[in-house]
Amino acid sequence: MDISARLQINTALAEKILVGFIRDAVHKAGFQRGVIGLSGGLDSTLSAFLAARALGPENVLAVRMPYATSTPDSLADAQAVIDALGLPALTIPITPMVEPYFAAQPEMSAMRRGNVMARMRMIVLYDQSAAFGGLVIGTSNKTEALLGYTTIYGDSAAAFQPLGDLYKTQVRQLAAALGVPPAILAKPPSADLWAGQTDEGEIGYTYTELDKLLYLLVDARYTPEEAAAEGFDPRMVTDVWRRVRANHYKRTMPAVAKLSQRTVGHDFLYLRDWSG
Repeated sequence: MDISARLQINTALAEKILVGFIRDAVHKAGFQRGVIGLSGGLDSTLSAFLAARALGPENVLAVRMPYATSTPDSLADAQAVIDALGLPALTIPITPMVEPYFAAQPEMSAMRRGNVMARMRMIVLYDQSAAFGGLVIGTSNKTEALLGYTTIYGDSAAAFQPLGDLYKTQVRQLAAALGVPPAILAKPPSADLWAGQTDEGEIGYTYTELDKLLYLLVDARYTPEEAAAEGFDPRMVTDVWRRVRANHYKRTMPAVAKLSQRTVGHDFLYLRDWSG
């Protein structure tokens, strides 16, 4: 199987679907505006490009939330997107918000600190959502969601996720087609939580490898043994599939114990037209 070819998308069609999805999701909820945490990375930039097309740039608030160790390049890249799209924007440093807690927990690991920063950024975004009158638009992609490479109630929290069914390599394809600046397309993916941090360094595999394997395991429904037979290292297959299974809880709403005939999350699932 030519997996790379299977991961190629019709970018014009994807843009049309996602722009319509964003507009529909915002308007159905009774809003006209959106709020995006703009890191200067590829995912948040693509979400901003799509949201500006869907809602109008004046209706998309971009919020930069640097920490003390955030790279100047991230701020500059985010500013380039703000300028290119003509977005209203705020810069709200999270350093003075998280440092008192870090000081009280001197034994904190880098992972714990990163989770605190991700959740603090979401506190800021939801507060700005209330101030601006816009829904928080997510920036997570399918690769991250499947691996659980996300902070629950942090960067995974949003009203909706327009990129949630695009693998990272597909995000790159669509971003290139929409004219995302080359510097952002070329930069190593990073959550920018601490100096030198990169996604691929933390995960242990490249997105190119991961997306091909995840396509087989998820979209093509291969067993781990069948995926390994396609040439993937069996240890990588076992590790990746373990992560997909172990992080299922991050991809779903909190489970509700069923006691009645119509239970939220079980039988009461979809929006209805209540006007009648």
